[in-house]
Amino acid sequence: MTTSTTSESSAATHLLDLQALVVAVRRRRRLWCSLALLGLLVGAALAVLRPPPPAAVAKVLVAHQADQPNDPGTLIRTDVELLRTTRIADKALRSLNSPERTEDFMRDYRGTGLTNNLLQIDVTGDSDADAVARAKALADAFVADHVRRMQEAAKAEAKALRDQGDRMRGELAQVNKAIGDRTPESDPKASASIESLFARRAELNSRIADLDQRAEEARMGTPQIVAGTQIVDAPRAVRHSLPRAAATNAAIGLVLGLVLGLAVAAVGTVVADRPVLRREIAANLGASVIAELRRAPHRPARLWQRRRTRAARERLTATLARTVRGSAEPVSLLELGCARGTSVIALDLARALAAEGPVVIIDDLPALRRAHRGQTPGGPDVVGVEGAATVPHEVRRLGVGSVAPGTAWTGLPDLGTRTVLVVRAGHGSAAWLHTVARQLADLLIPVIGVVLIDPDPRDRTDGTLWDGLHTALRGHNERLARENVTGRVRTERPSWAVRVPDSDQEAR
Repeated sequence: MTTSTTSESSAATHLLDLQALVVAVRRRRRLWCSLALLGLLVGAALAVLRPPPPAAVAKVLVAHQADQPNDPGTLIRTDVELLRTTRIADKALRSLNSPERTEDFMRDYRGTGLTNNLLQIDVTGDSDADAVARAKALADAFVADHVRRMQEAAKAEAKALRDQGDRMRGELAQVNKAIGDRTPESDPKASASIESLFARRAELNSRIADLDQRAEEARMGTPQIVAGTQIVDAPRAVRHSLPRAAATNAAIGLVLGLVLGLAVAAVGTVVADRPVLRREIAANLGASVIAELRRAPHRPARLWQRRRTRAARERLTATLARTVRGSAEPVSLLELGCARGTSVIALDLARALAAEGPVVIIDDLPALRRAHRGQTPGGPDVVGVEGAATVPHEVRRLGVGSVAPGTAWTGLPDLGTRTVLVVRAGHGSAAWLHTVARQLADLLIPVIGVVLIDPDPRDRTDGTLWDGLHTALRGHNERLARENVTGRVRTERPSWAVRVPDSDQEAR
């Protein structure tokens, strides 16, 4: 029960395997590296082909009548929006004597509030001189408009205070007229009303004095605002460094291209569902991975790399030779995504088996004949599928074919009744690997094992199917022995794979 539960849990498929996703994205590094390089080149080219237009900058110190130390910046944001109004833009264009449309001119400049009282104006133009002139016209128009608005606000406030003071003076005149020459002592009967009139007169005099003072302060506050609002940084042209702009744009393009490439690779991996790990390929094909071979590099290999590749091919040939010798039935090599590599493997295997007797390769792969033409004379014979019937029975046969989409499945038994699949990692989708396994099972062609081409060098997964002993190469001889004894196929793990204590065996 424990073994069964463990097997079922290990075979459970997850919705998204992060390890497989990372490996698949890393295998598509040419894609995202190419997009990153393309982004770098496009960014650098844009900096050269489309340089920024001539620009100028000016800074204006803006004084507000309601300035507060704890102002969150609402006043300067109001000034920024006022700078973007058609009134200021029209004044600037009139000072420049420019026939340009106001809407077009407003797209060429912007304001930025640096602090609560510091406004920066950025302007673009046809040339540096034009940009500087535009910036000066805008700064002057803004300062003049701000001063005018502050003066009008101060005048309106002072007038309101004076009007209120005049109304109180009229009321004071009426109170004085009601008092006349009377005093509380001269008219004891009306002393209470006279005292209230005196109190009212004193109150009116105090309020009139306060209003006069506030009106004077409102009038006196305008010169401070006028003097405080000024251009503190004269308009100047902004110098652009082409190397710096190219480097900045190239870095941005590199990052964007890399992110886009990684996203495309990740999405393509999830959508395509092409297994790359040993365990996934073995599980989808229902056969264990018995050997693997790195793909030959596109650039010329170094001496030690050639030695390592040669040693790997020799080990692969020796493994396949032992497999073919242990089979009394014809064996075929069926490729998926690696026709040329399978042809080379077949020729190497045929030469290794030729020392024990004649070997004929039954070719159903066009790439094999091209590879055979480049071999030295005296190599193994290669015949087509149509000539397979003429091959004597005592001659060892080695079939070579394909299980790629479009395969004529009914012709595969002519190549061999047992097969070794040569699969390139990440080539076939999971659905197609299932199709291959199902078609071979329907044709009663057992899969001895899988040769994995171009595996991921960082793949540490196990490609052995422990619950499929009848398809594993290492259990092939034991399977035959058990079939001879029991007459049926057994698929439990071998005794050397799982040691069971004596007490457990006795209990069983």
